[in-house]
Amino acid sequence: MRLIVSFAALFLSVILLQLSSGGVGPLDVLSGTELGFTTGQIGLLGSAHFLGFFVGCWWAPRLMGSVGHSRAFAAFTAMGAIGLMAHMMVIDPYAWALMRVASGLCIAGCYTVIEAWLQAKVTNETRGRALGTYRMVDTAGSLVAQLLIGVLAPASYVSYNLLALLCCAALLPLTLTRLRQPETPAAPRLRPTLAWSLSPLAVAGVVVAGVSSASFRMVGPLYGTQVGLAPDQVGLFLAAFVLGGALAQWPAGWLADRYDRRSVMIWLSVASILACAVTVALAGFGTAAVFSAALAFGATTFPIYSVAAAHAHDWATDEQRVELSAALMFFFALGAIMAPLTTSGLIAAYGPRALFWFIAAAHLGLLVFGIIRMRLRAPSQTRAPYVWIPRTSFQVGRIFRRNGRED
Repeated sequence: MRLIVSFAALFLSVILLQLSSGGVGPLDVLSGTELGFTTGQIGLLGSAHFLGFFVGCWWAPRLMGSVGHSRAFAAFTAMGAIGLMAHMMVIDPYAWALMRVASGLCIAGCYTVIEAWLQAKVTNETRGRALGTYRMVDTAGSLVAQLLIGVLAPASYVSYNLLALLCCAALLPLTLTRLRQPETPAAPRLRPTLAWSLSPLAVAGVVVAGVSSASFRMVGPLYGTQVGLAPDQVGLFLAAFVLGGALAQWPAGWLADRYDRRSVMIWLSVASILACAVTVALAGFGTAAVFSAALAFGATTFPIYSVAAAHAHDWATDEQRVELSAALMFFFALGAIMAPLTTSGLIAAYGPRALFWFIAAAHLGLLVFGIIRMRLRAPSQTRAPYVWIPRTSFQVGRIFRRNGRED
């Protein structure tokens, strides 16, 4: 309890950020549909968010080093609030795309500050409990954020203003806390070639994880509305995906720590392909069937990032882990940037089912590549423990770092 209280300000900021940033994606889809945006323009908004996210991950450690944690957090929060409040002032999809770049900058920058602060305060004795609580708080915030869609009216100034208020409120816990600002950690070098040299399969895994997650979160509401879900049901549809992913982490970790992680990734991809097919098949069988399919889809696709990251860390030295985490996040962002724009175009051309056929094709590619890599390379003789890693910032590699590798 004392540990939770000591980090209460950080965790409260995480919840408020999740409520704000997690709600804007599906709200933009519903608002864009009501305002007559094309399917491609709606997909552009999701891609713009992840472009801002990537830039924010790279820039935030450098800004922290220049102005400190609190000022950097305030700057990124202001960007997010401005982007949210400007939505109903300028009704234009390309202007909204710039606003979503600001929201992506906000979430990446704020999480970088929070995770740098958390990393500086935890010890080896408290790390497990602190990070377990952090993951629980982050997931709970994400779940509630999806449910907000049921109460937020599309294309409404009040709705975007409410999200902006939540974003601004995230400032208060950190600015009013009595915790001393930690020393600014050195910004990790971004070396994408490091991840590829250690494990090409892990790179493919995180790219596919980015494609799956970004496609569903940013374009999934469009799919939901086109198969007959009401706005409040779209929120439950997205929440089922997040819940399925959270519930699958423990069994996925258990398997990944006991069997060849490449096999686990391959079978997760097989399960993901089946989940995509089931989702398409159940689209006309009522809301309960659609929600169940989303739960299964989240359970099969969500753990792939953490399994791929654990596989990459099996081949890394302790000195490489922070830069490796940053490189993996880079490839995840690449997949996430291209996915919403691509899937929205496919939906416009071939209908809502194209979303899941595209994701299934990505997992089929991962499955084939995984089999090829298993034929070319023996498994690692050392194993880093599986860790459920949030995709939040390049800084996450520091707080989830391994203290050593296990045989």
